[in-house]
Amino acid sequence: MVSKRFTASATAAALALTVTGLAVPATAAPASTRTFTVLAEDGVSIDTAIAAITAAGGSVVSRTDDVGLFQVTSARADFASRATAAGALVGAAEQKAIGRKPKLDRVEQEHLLAAAATKGTAKGHGKKLDPLDDKLWGLEMIRADQARKIEPGDRRVTVGVLDTGVDASNPDLAPNFNWALSRNFAPDLTDVDGPCEVASCLDPVGTDDGGHGTHVAGTIGAAANGFGLSGVAPRVSIVELKGGQDSGYFFLNPVVNALVHAGKSGLDVVNMSFYVDPWLYNCTANPADSPEAQAEQRTIIEAMKRALNFAHHKGVTLVGALGNNNEDLGDPRTDVSSPDYGADPYPRPIDNASCWDLPTEGPHVIGVSALGPSGKKADYSNYGTEQISVSAPGGWFRDGFGTDTYRTDANMILSTYPKKVLQEEGSVDEDGNIVAGFENSVFKQCTAKGECGYYTYLQGTSMASPHASGVAALIVSRYGKKQGRDGFGMSPDLVEQHLYRTAAEHACPEPRLQTYANEGRGPEYDAYCAGSLNFNGFYGYGVIDAYSAVKSPLKPNVRP
Repeated sequence: MVSKRFTASATAAALALTVTGLAVPATAAPASTRTFTVLAEDGVSIDTAIAAITAAGGSVVSRTDDVGLFQVTSARADFASRATAAGALVGAAEQKAIGRKPKLDRVEQEHLLAAAATKGTAKGHGKKLDPLDDKLWGLEMIRADQARKIEPGDRRVTVGVLDTGVDASNPDLAPNFNWALSRNFAPDLTDVDGPCEVASCLDPVGTDDGGHGTHVAGTIGAAANGFGLSGVAPRVSIVELKGGQDSGYFFLNPVVNALVHAGKSGLDVVNMSFYVDPWLYNCTANPADSPEAQAEQRTIIEAMKRALNFAHHKGVTLVGALGNNNEDLGDPRTDVSSPDYGADPYPRPIDNASCWDLPTEGPHVIGVSALGPSGKKADYSNYGTEQISVSAPGGWFRDGFGTDTYRTDANMILSTYPKKVLQEEGSVDEDGNIVAGFENSVFKQCTAKGECGYYTYLQGTSMASPHASGVAALIVSRYGKKQGRDGFGMSPDLVEQHLYRTAAEHACPEPRLQTYANEGRGPEYDAYCAGSLNFNGFYGYGVIDAYSAVKSPLKPNVRP
């Protein structure tokens, strides 16, 4: 297939990364001081880079060695331009406080914006191990319910959830949560996250004030324990990699540091259901952008390339959400949402050859599109032969037009969610009870000891990606081998190959131009499915199939 993915070779500077510190919270710096993420040019030594940063008027707060990434503060208004002009540095990306409302994904919570009268009740789907499993149509679609009879997952297999955190107090996540490897790389930013919950502004591991990461984690690896619901790979270990803000923003420094940690810690899979803010597309030299903005985006492109390459070469299988912008990633529309932080957005025509949606268009990332329960591509899901790899259940509130399932919460993906966030959203009261009117979208389960877990519906490619990550974890569990004295794992290239080869092929719809007029969508949602049965823009190599993945023998060096 035609692709603009980065080359697979790692840069020389990405061979031995070391995280030596974390970014200082924005609240810790004087009002006149600005915070930047700075990237050194390839082959430049750490000492030379620090000298260039100092000469430009910056002070290094933390650094990620050999990736050449630095967190820097400076009181100079012209620091970014001086850093860009320095031969030893790629450029600087500034962290700007603007006091804007949090970044909310209206796609994922479309059901909460819909009129209550349009909501329906959930229908059962097949057999269940845990009480809420009959609501998990996604597990049935990918045959994960059958796969676990052969391979439920291996505790030695670690799946990183690079997201807003993970609520480890949920009884479905607690048994599989890996405290030793989990880290928080994203201190709270008060301008978007609100007041810090702790004095350091670095939330404790095992908490999630955003909710998104907890939902993702449940789909991957909620325990099959007779309680709540179960995940695709119910016996693997879940590792929190908090690289996202509570408000849903994902900035460069935390994301890179999380990927570096994943590689150094030997994680097997990392799920990435986000894009790196503040640019929906990072371009090398977009004429619509200022020179400073261009340098910032080049910094993001190169830093993400190095971090993804490093994680891959350390044995990490990388899985990413394709995005919720209902567009062909090989033929992107004008970007009207960027920057979404630090300045007001403005129209930016996007040149496909020199612009990237990261991390999904980065090297080695398995890109996942979202399907509704009917198997139809969800209206919001990005697509296109250039970047898609596979498809998976992501939920679609508007699926089932003409039936009694149309516009029902049950069309979405049910998973774990923090009680605190549900209380803030108004669906759970201060006593922990579900508020009237939310009985069909929020569920509560309690153990005999009084420990309670909460669950809610969301939709998006963010929900599709963890289904694929779960299957990848099952593949490693089934076919991984002992590595070194204490290690266990599998080549990410082999994992990717087997995932593609065992996916269920799905042809394009006929006619190939899919419209969503019946679902109330305008022509901007029209999507053309290019490609063949073996590989096309809606389904990639097919719908992931957990049962086939664990039952089919591994065939190294056989392409799908």
